[in-house]
Amino acid sequence: MKLDILAIGAHPDDVELSCAATLAKEVANGKKVGVLDLTRGELGTRGSAELRDEEAAEAAKILGLSVRENLRLADGFFRNDRETQLKIIEVLRKYQPDIVFCNAINDRHIDHGRGSTVVSHACFLSGLMKIETQTDGEKQEKWRPKHVYHYIQWENITPDFVVDVTGFMEKKKTAVLAYKSQFFDEKNQEWNTPISSMNFKESVDYRARDLGRLIGTEYGEGFTAERFPAVDSIFDLI
Repeated sequence: MKLDILAIGAHPDDVELSCAATLAKEVANGKKVGVLDLTRGELGTRGSAELRDEEAAEAAKILGLSVRENLRLADGFFRNDRETQLKIIEVLRKYQPDIVFCNAINDRHIDHGRGSTVVSHACFLSGLMKIETQTDGEKQEKWRPKHVYHYIQWENITPDFVVDVTGFMEKKKTAVLAYKSQFFDEKNQEWNTPISSMNFKESVDYRARDLGRLIGTEYGEGFTAERFPAVDSIFDLI
């Protein structure tokens, strides 16, 4: 199956928190969208890897994803090395996405910046024909995504562009809240974390509203680009 967009996150819920409304909008536009989680988030203070698996599957249904996979790398300890890059390359060549979304270029969680770099490197290397990979015993063809964009997470990174996601925030918030173990719930007596506060839960909405304000819409999601975005006509800009 060829994908139009593959969104990659170091942990389950990275993608939902950062670019789920953009994904939902493109699914509604008929695009094939998938998610690749690098780890199961097993070091998370709340819940368990098994519970995160269930939550990720539920979020995938909500967003209407065509596919969701997990590489089961070591949470907190995966590296930007040959072994990890080859695993990501295999997925890139399997689904041949035109666009890849990946973690913020730097962020509070050390896995986010590392995930950003390893995916970016893998996207480049995936286009080199002398790197050989296989799937189901068959040699894969080289594939390099046309675009690699980095979504924004904890840090308020200035975006290179903002997508108007008005009309898709409710679906995003529903997908985020599929991760019931992670976010604010007054009945949950587990340890509090930076993302389990009511303020963080509300930030999903108010940060998107602020980005929308900057572009003259109700809601927005921001991205940084590895190279200059190009438009065919100045009138493509809203």
